[in-house]
Amino acid sequence: MNDQVSSMTDSAIPDNLRELLEKIRRLDYEYYVLNESSLPDSEYDRMMQLLIELEAKHPEWVLPDSPTQRVGGQPQAGFTQVQHEVPMLSLDNAFSDDDMAAFYKRLQDRMNTTGSLELACEPKLDGIAVSLLYEDGRLVRGATRGDGTTGEDITANVRTIRSIPLTLRGDDWPKVLEVRGEIYMPRAGFERMNDQAREQGDKVFVNPRNAASGSLRQLDPQLTAKRPLEMCCYSVGRVDGGTLADTHFDTLNALAGWGLKINPESRVVTGLDEMLAFYQYLLARRDELPYEIDGIVFKINSFQLQQRLGFVSRAPRWAIARKFPAQEEMTRLLDVEFQVGRTGALTPVARLEPVFVGGVTVSNATLHNMDEVERIGVHIGDTVIVRRAGDVIPQVVRVIEDQRPADARPVQLPEACPVCGSAVERVEGEAVSRCTGGIHCDAQRREALKHFVSRRALDIEGLGEKLIDTLLEKGLLHTPGDIFELTADQLVELDRMGEKSASKVIAAIEAAKQTTLPRFLYALGIREVGVTTAANLAQHFGTLEKLWSASEEDLLEVDDVGPKVAAHVEHFFAEPNNRLEIERLVALGLTWPDPKPVSASMPLSGQTWVVTGKLEALSRDEAKDYLQRLGAKVAGSVSAKTHQLVAGPGAGSKLKKATDLDVPVMDEAEFLEVLREHQLWQ
Repeated sequence: MNDQVSSMTDSAIPDNLRELLEKIRRLDYEYYVLNESSLPDSEYDRMMQLLIELEAKHPEWVLPDSPTQRVGGQPQAGFTQVQHEVPMLSLDNAFSDDDMAAFYKRLQDRMNTTGSLELACEPKLDGIAVSLLYEDGRLVRGATRGDGTTGEDITANVRTIRSIPLTLRGDDWPKVLEVRGEIYMPRAGFERMNDQAREQGDKVFVNPRNAASGSLRQLDPQLTAKRPLEMCCYSVGRVDGGTLADTHFDTLNALAGWGLKINPESRVVTGLDEMLAFYQYLLARRDELPYEIDGIVFKINSFQLQQRLGFVSRAPRWAIARKFPAQEEMTRLLDVEFQVGRTGALTPVARLEPVFVGGVTVSNATLHNMDEVERIGVHIGDTVIVRRAGDVIPQVVRVIEDQRPADARPVQLPEACPVCGSAVERVEGEAVSRCTGGIHCDAQRREALKHFVSRRALDIEGLGEKLIDTLLEKGLLHTPGDIFELTADQLVELDRMGEKSASKVIAAIEAAKQTTLPRFLYALGIREVGVTTAANLAQHFGTLEKLWSASEEDLLEVDDVGPKVAAHVEHFFAEPNNRLEIERLVALGLTWPDPKPVSASMPLSGQTWVVTGKLEALSRDEAKDYLQRLGAKVAGSVSAKTHQLVAGPGAGSKLKKATDLDVPVMDEAEFLEVLREHQLWQ
């Protein structure tokens, strides 16, 4: 312990410090013992930083059991305790370039040099720190970090994680080797697990870190085995009966040679400028990675220099964690409004006290639907945790119930549509509530028109959201057919619309009359009919006339069409107003060639393919188009009838289902080879 720590009693310290200590202790208990967290990490970091600053100014206030004097946490009841022979310490944090410059200057000063220093840098995975002990190359124990000195024996659980070798490769490893690393849950596995929980009505996890923690501390290893956990190694502890390399980075590569997983983004940099450049590089790639990271760890690369620099009470002097902007923050829910979408779905939207999270200022967040509102128990006026990861729409994920004000009020689903006043319907078995006003509802009309002209539908260039809003305001647009009766003279009369721009829009409208049946069907906005289903319907029936006279039984013969979709399609074409609008569109000149029938001689005739994940060389729509040109049926979901799955990065539940059903899987490179074989790709 730091020799500045006094024997001062808890009762003698200032009230504000005592309150801060209690808050941090409570959060440590929640996180390390209960596998919960009532506040976001960013709030915890701020409290800890404040405590560090207060104790630095007043060393006489430092208590022996202050959170700054230990890593934090206690072993959970139910697991055997493990004593770490080499303590598992935590790291100091840096939140800015200035903090990094100060850290680097401290290193130079302690080593009495002005020269450049070499540092190893690794992504800071957002998971659970663990220790693996290997004896004679065999895994004999796995343990959590716990309080840094005492952890929990989780050997049975870590043995279920496939990225952890039970026996090391090669024969040049030390007789006794303790490996430290982070167990985490990849994004795809996290989403897949939460999707399954929602389907079964179970509790969902807030983020991958909590999911990893809860999975790792299951008393039944069979439950842990079902969770998609992985481990990355970042250091070593005890080493007996052998030697390691002289540097941290070379040691990581040695671990990789013995079959242990290390992070491929790890680097060695020289000097402060390269440290800061690597931070910016990885920050820009943060959302592309298949796992969540909350920063970068920088360590002096030389073990000899690490020993020379030594430790403070709770952290090494030779390492620091540069934190990324928080993806979870705390703010106040000011109100909840309901937005109406193209299909009449009412989505509750949280209006928030603006908060900086995930690199942007957020003032609105989705609450998904009333089931989600009820699940998290949110009230207007609550203090809530907002999460924003990458391009994902910000969402309210948790309520801080002990901060609920006396005047907080529950969120109520409106009985009437907030746009048109029509009745709101909540169908049994569906999470979504809907306005019954249909196209008479301005919100649905606006969204339906935007959908009709969108890129995957009629693709009318120049007829964007702002112009649609203006045409609606002027009363020039009510239904899709009105688009094809617009004139250049009408458009020129609008604000900021010159003759040249008006002519371009009219030309684009005219060009859109030559379309395809799949595009036209998708443009109609039939519920549950996406691009792939529209293409399958067009291919199966061949003509619009056959489709709109099809019964539900006929529709169920189409790949990717189940009872729900079939009912929506039949209902849409049975509606007289919809038929009249379609007839009007055809009369106004919309036309398309009949889809080419699938020939038995086509290479993929009779096969059903599914495309999932993010492709790089082409879009998923382009991939589906190529498959249909080869005669394949393209489905939106995997089943036992699926012949092949094309899986790009980020593939989730479909990849898991394909694996479970033994459906063949190929990556994008293999798919492009198929296209090359049939001269569809260079």
